[in-house]
Amino acid sequence: MQKQKLKIGQLVQLNPDLVGNKAFAGCIMVVTEPKEWGAQGYVQALGDNHEPGGQAYIRVQWQEMELVGEAEWIRK
Repeated sequence: MQKQKLKIGQLVQLNPDLVGNKAFAGCIMVVTEPKEWGAQGYVQALGDNHEPGGQAYIRVQWQEMELVGEAEWIRK
């Protein structure tokens, strides 16, 4: 993705070929902090035993992500 203005709550998909941490390859990330160099955000983790999961935070550069939409609910 080219550098652009991102907003909190936007959704980006992490490029499986370019993302630095391959554990996040192809995941959808919720943007929590737009940055000059890209964004920080989280991937929602699956819960266990009917309990909610947590958030796995990651920082990505512009080339590691593509804008795909906007989240309705955001964990804080």
